[in-house]
Amino acid sequence: MKRKKIVGRSIPRAESVEKVAGRAVYAVDVVFPDMLCGRVLRSPIAHGRIKRIDVDGALALPGVRAVVTGLDVKGVKIGRQIYDMPVLADGVVRFAGEKIALEKIDVEYEELSPLLDPREALSPGAPLLHPQVMEYKGLPGKLPAPSNALVQLSWKKGDVEDGFRRADLIVENTFQTQVVHQAYIEPHSCVVKANESGGAEIWACSKVPFALRDQMATAFGIAAEKFLVHPCNIGGDFGGKGDFMDVPVAYLLSLKSRRPVKMVMDYGDEFIAGNPRHASIVKVKSGVSRDGRILAHHMDFVFDSGAYGAFKPIGYLFGAHEAAGPYRMESVLIEEKIVYTNKVPCGHMRAPGDPQGVFANESQMDLIAKELRMDPARFRRLNLMQDGDESPVGRKISHIKARETLDRLLKESKYYSRKKPNIGRGLALIQWLALGGECSVFIRIDDAGRITISTAMQDQGAGAGTVLRQIVADELQIDWQAIALETLDTASAPVDTGVGASRATRTYGNACYEAVIKAKQELFSAATQILAADHGDFIIANGGVSSKKKWLSYGEIVKANGASIVVEGHYHNHEIGPQASMCAQMAEVEVDPESGEIKLRRFASVHHAGKVLNPLLHNGQIDGGIVMGVGYALTEELLFADGKVTTLHFGDYKIPTIRDIPQLHKVVLETSVGRGPYNSMSIGETPIITVAPAIANAVYDAVGVSIKSIPLTAEKVLAGIKQLR
Repeated sequence: MKRKKIVGRSIPRAESVEKVAGRAVYAVDVVFPDMLCGRVLRSPIAHGRIKRIDVDGALALPGVRAVVTGLDVKGVKIGRQIYDMPVLADGVVRFAGEKIALEKIDVEYEELSPLLDPREALSPGAPLLHPQVMEYKGLPGKLPAPSNALVQLSWKKGDVEDGFRRADLIVENTFQTQVVHQAYIEPHSCVVKANESGGAEIWACSKVPFALRDQMATAFGIAAEKFLVHPCNIGGDFGGKGDFMDVPVAYLLSLKSRRPVKMVMDYGDEFIAGNPRHASIVKVKSGVSRDGRILAHHMDFVFDSGAYGAFKPIGYLFGAHEAAGPYRMESVLIEEKIVYTNKVPCGHMRAPGDPQGVFANESQMDLIAKELRMDPARFRRLNLMQDGDESPVGRKISHIKARETLDRLLKESKYYSRKKPNIGRGLALIQWLALGGECSVFIRIDDAGRITISTAMQDQGAGAGTVLRQIVADELQIDWQAIALETLDTASAPVDTGVGASRATRTYGNACYEAVIKAKQELFSAATQILAADHGDFIIANGGVSSKKKWLSYGEIVKANGASIVVEGHYHNHEIGPQASMCAQMAEVEVDPESGEIKLRRFASVHHAGKVLNPLLHNGQIDGGIVMGVGYALTEELLFADGKVTTLHFGDYKIPTIRDIPQLHKVVLETSVGRGPYNSMSIGETPIITVAPAIANAVYDAVGVSIKSIPLTAEKVLAGIKQLR
């Protein structure tokens, strides 16, 4: 009997109809008859002391049922990992946009000079924005002394000083990247319904409900079980839907008013007080031999944290220490500082830390090649890691396929074909090691043969729920559309690390695969009793179990068994790697030498991956990552004036449109390795990482101008062209 393959097919996202039809429930859709709406007064200044708060005017307004200020929660701090953010400003405001209290409240400030440059904040005479920083819970490393650098970490391999002494050429450059927003369609929203126990029910656009529950419990000193987080659909994430945002304030208002409270941010709020990608200053120093071998490499990161570190789930930016790329380097030193300033607090965005570091590192690779008078592709190939090599930070890598990926890109992109004047081509490469996590997936088969997958996974739009259906449909040989997916709340599921870091398919997919294999074993065991046949005679076929004598549907088996079949698959593995996926990309641009305008003409992307479980969704991740990368490279930036964000709507914040994107040429090299089910690998974050350096290197190739800061604007290019003249 021919097996019907469902894993590996292009199946549309299962929830698409529900969303398009308007039946999907988001946090903003949650309504209660006696619900109140909460709003906050945000600080108009970047730095200052609160001298006085007068709430009488607000309380006198018709319809106002409760007002809370920092005085109501003095000393209460919250965070994803680092607990340094007051729920409401507690005597001091540290950025323009910080939550103070309810609107219509009169506040008197003593304005202080803001620290807006992280380098200035690191200077010996700079005032400490957080004098109690060493007391904060969750810092990723012990600080030697109070500092505006809340994170000070380093990774080292080999003797860097000796490598620089032996080098025939030393190349040093400094690169800068900007603040950008995730630009999801749905702004943050939540509903909180406090109860008499001091706990609450929460509906929020959070992809990590258990983490949200625990953050609330830790901040307010209440047992985690007293907070119940209900699942909601998420209208886009890209790293930005993993924090608490307005949930603590809605909780306080609900407690005080004894009514459910809804809070919704508008996009003005998102831009001034969301959790955007960190700006960075990256110094790169490389020592190479005369024949092009990298002997020493030093990357010094300074990330602008903004006013708080509370939005970072591990406290630091993981991508920074992998930013040296897929290269063999004898000795490496990577240093990371994350620095408090009086600007909007930054958080995680798709591949946190990687786009900043890889823009610097891959731009540096081209600049080294120029100094060596070597082709940039040849220089990279000479230094690429091979299977079994150590990464720049000493992590053993297997099945990296770096050279194969680069060679395929050079061929597919026609990298060496002739080109006209002012047209340039640029390369950039990255390897990716996905994070792990912990989760459970339950499968239930009832006496009608209905199959339900139950999990706490929040599908943030990537289609992970569809992939789970495919796994079950493939193993049980049923129609994937007949499988129900139930999303569990935090009281109904075991502890769960949630989605993020390109791990959803690895964690939930593996748990789902384990569960469905258990379900098959249960079905075979029950069928053995019914048919009095040997277990080895059974096969799964056409939605049932078949022996040489008879076929039984799943419903018939469960009925005879006397109870529904319920199984659990559990995944718990936080190990990183060692199998690395690879991404190599090529950008072709045309630069107008009279205006500096950059036109992206062609873009090619080659990925070494494991088994592709759903080509349609896999391809969509590549497309989406490239488009976000183009925005990062060319147009997107949160602009500031005296510490205040001045980019307040999408008329000013320029995300790419379809007219900015050329036809994308994509190749996926499937292999039989990977930590996900069926040897699959991550794809969600790699496509964005190398776009900006590929475009920057293409501009350099076109007109000889090396732009070391993004976005790559026409003004910067024209200024560089004029300098060359």
